Amino acid sequence: MDKGRHTYFKKKFITSNAGDVIFEKLTLIFAASVFLLVILMAYEMYAGSIPSLRKFGWSFLFNSTWDPVKEIYGALPIIYGTIVSSLLSLFIALPLSLGVAIFLSETAPPWLEKPMSFLVELLAGIPSVIYGLWGIFVLVPWLSNDVEPWLGDKFGFLPFFKGAPYGFGMLAAVLILTIMILPIISSISRDVLKSVPRSQREAALALGATKWQATLIVLKDAKSGILGATMLGLGRAIGETMAVTMVIGNRSFISPSLFDPSYTMASVIANEFNEATTELYTSSLIELALVLFVITIIINALARLLVWSMNRKWSTS
Repeated sequence: MDKGRHTYFKKKFITSNAGDVIFEKLTLIFAASVFLLVILMAYEMYAGSIPSLRKFGWSFLFNSTWDPVKEIYGALPIIYGTIVSSLLSLFIALPLSLGVAIFLSETAPPWLEKPMSFLVELLAGIPSVIYGLWGIFVLVPWLSNDVEPWLGDKFGFLPFFKGAPYGFGMLAAVLILTIMILPIISSISRDVLKSVPRSQREAALALGATKWQATLIVLKDAKSGILGATMLGLGRAIGETMAVTMVIGNRSFISPSLFDPSYTMASVIANEFNEATTELYTSSLIELALVLFVITIIINALARLLVWSMNRKWSTS
């Protein structure tokens, strides 16, 4: 009887152990496939950009001419438009996002926090083409009729507000990106603030700190996670395509004026890839995609690392 029971449990253990091994190997294959997919994408983009790399080299990043007729391709105005639109939108969205996150995590009553949190997350899930259509039919007419004429009249002595108020241009792209990245930074920052132990707030209040001073202490403790959320928002702004393409004006030109049209790496790829009829033209667009891919990977990796370090810090404290 004991021998039979021992054989039964031995077979059951072997079977369950084999199932665990198979499950572990399968999940390992799934995880490795994602990593291999990223490597494959990078390799394919590199292979496709070889003609452009051989012809232009590093000058591709610093040349200001983008002329498909003469087969001269320089990405400097496109990189400039990407950097300016992303940083300006982040500059506007960050304080607004922090205000929303602080309100939802620190001061909002429970009956208001949940519906507002849902609305913030809902904004993050709206397709970018809808933002683009809203930009064309609502934002651009408002800018061209009201905002840009007023800015030109009051601040026209500055180079940032000179030019014709067409509506389509850098300012429209910045505002669209601000609206799109605001819910991303807000929702992640709210989660990071909520991950700070409540004992931190109670200790600050017990020592005589006001509600605002206790909030500042919480913000200091959550700074790495908020920085990670900010970088994730920046990554979204850099890689955004449809909404920006629909309102930025699509012109390869470096201008300090926010009224002038511009280009971003994502918008030029979306706008011109179907028109690329030569090998060098296609290769130059693929090289732009490779540059955008590398920048996005670096930003998102740093952001995830910062958020992870924040959560790990408080989970072990």
